[in-house]
Amino acid sequence: MPIEYEILPFLDWLLPTVGERYGALLQFAASFAILATLGLLVWYLFAAIRLGPSEGFYAVAKVVFNAFSQDLPGFSLRRTFALARLAIQESVRKRVFVAFIVFVIVLLFANWFLDDNNPNPGRLYLGLVMTTSNYLLLVLTLFLSAFSLPTDIKNRTIYTIVTKPVRPSEIVLGRVIGFASVGTAMLALMCVTSYFFVLRGLNHTHEIAATEMAPTGEPGANSWKGRTSFDAHHRHEEVIIENGQGVTNLEMGHWHQVTVEGEGDQRRFVVGPHQGMLRARVPVYGKLGFLDRAGQPAAEGISVGDEWVYRSYIEGKTQSTAIWTFRGVVEPKFPNGLPMEINLGVFRTHKGNIEQTVLGELFIVNPNERAKFRRSEVIPFSSREFEPLEMFLKREINGVDARGKLVPVDLFRDLTDNGALEIHIRCAEPGQYFGMAQRDVFLKASDRTFMMNFLKGHISIWLQMLMVTSLGVMFSTFLTGPVAMLGTFASIVLGYFSNFVVKVFDGMFQGPDALKRFVRELFGIPEEAGVPGGGPLESFVRMLRQANQTSDLELGIAQRPAEYLDVGFMLVVRLFVQLLPDFKKFDNSAYVTYGIDVEPNLLAAQIVTALSFVLVTSLIGYFFLKTRELAA
Repeated sequence: MPIEYEILPFLDWLLPTVGERYGALLQFAASFAILATLGLLVWYLFAAIRLGPSEGFYAVAKVVFNAFSQDLPGFSLRRTFALARLAIQESVRKRVFVAFIVFVIVLLFANWFLDDNNPNPGRLYLGLVMTTSNYLLLVLTLFLSAFSLPTDIKNRTIYTIVTKPVRPSEIVLGRVIGFASVGTAMLALMCVTSYFFVLRGLNHTHEIAATEMAPTGEPGANSWKGRTSFDAHHRHEEVIIENGQGVTNLEMGHWHQVTVEGEGDQRRFVVGPHQGMLRARVPVYGKLGFLDRAGQPAAEGISVGDEWVYRSYIEGKTQSTAIWTFRGVVEPKFPNGLPMEINLGVFRTHKGNIEQTVLGELFIVNPNERAKFRRSEVIPFSSREFEPLEMFLKREINGVDARGKLVPVDLFRDLTDNGALEIHIRCAEPGQYFGMAQRDVFLKASDRTFMMNFLKGHISIWLQMLMVTSLGVMFSTFLTGPVAMLGTFASIVLGYFSNFVVKVFDGMFQGPDALKRFVRELFGIPEEAGVPGGGPLESFVRMLRQANQTSDLELGIAQRPAEYLDVGFMLVVRLFVQLLPDFKKFDNSAYVTYGIDVEPNLLAAQIVTALSFVLVTSLIGYFFLKTRELAA
């Protein structure tokens, strides 16, 4: 599962740090200060145009002073929850729970469209329920939050509220809480329904006929080998039983335990429930480094020209090596050995048989150069390009001594240095390349419960719903319903594609021009960063001329004006994107579908970010509603 950003420990992410990276708290304070300054400046300009410079300044100062001296200190939770109850009643009158009926209908007919022969049905089912819940809930809260307040203003029902002793902050926050409560109830129903739908859809077992099993080993050893029956669109072709206990082979992302009961004609082979499809593995990640083809340390691997730069590549049949350094590898955490998972990309310079795997080599290295045993024996493996490769490194392993001979060693005692070890991976075939990213190889600690991980995935959906609700309420305080919905939708889209916007912006300022150099230094844009092709206007012209992205575009006399228009537009969009949360980083569905436990550090950062965003948007909505004339 590709993860293109680093997940830091929560305190390291939150607090200011010394160096190139600043803590999220400091970044939030700087963004809030800049946003407040720009907001006050724009607000004053509008007030000065309407009332004059001095009267405009007085009007703005009065609103700000009253907000912090009267309105906010007099904020009442009782009145806020009363307004939230009204928002819930309004939502119920609009029959919003029809969305849950739509969700149930989707699940009822889902089996018509799901691929029965999918190699991993667990991911298929989980991806369906998580995606459907997310999209339905976001669309529901988008309409609810964007249209509610403008509709009340248009129908003049808002006057029954503003004539009461309530404050604008209570109106804004009451709507956010009310609509979020409706969304929470909907999500809870979807979560419970989805959980049982997934369990029921994946639940199956197999039978093993006595004629399908053949005894192995000595007579009476109760050891067997055979295959299962064909059920749920598959069968397990290999069942190995030793001393009455055994397992099936891995098929469609799962396996079964098998036990032998009875003897003689009464002997039965009992197949247990599926295992492996609904998991919450706890990964232990390491730091990735490289050796080049000559065996010298390198900052990164080889570029093979792939536009997706997530992975660096190592060349086959050379000294080129990817090295993962792990900490905390101790016996209590991994008592029997090291379970690990490998997810590699493969780049082929000659295809041959595309279904044939590419061979690789793995060995463990002790980071201590003075250790008696520096590395283990070479362990060959075959790459799996489109599915993870699970391996188990036994505790008793062969090590290489000073004379180059293989000697049995203990993994923890002889190949680790205070809990640290290195795992080296090479590509063993010439002309082929392995692609590596830091999280492509990890050790697996004990699994956590799938139910809790499923709940964490829905918490991320809830956080997205909360932010969309606050955005919709904020826009509805100064825009009409359709425009507020359009603004909220545009913010969601920009939030999902913020990385692409940043790349387009960075690509516009590559070159020797003095202005471009100044902007690169101002925003900290590295050279050769971003994507070519220019901004929206230049891209549109390229489409009309059928010109590629990298060719020089000559517009004649219109060249400079077009560039300035693109720069001005993208600068505004870039600043706006800077204030929006990256919605992609709030999507934990991939963790759930791939069976990886959602890290507590990630979830904590998501919660803090979402609540901070709701606080800021509610404050902005308060000031817009405070200055808007609601009186007839």
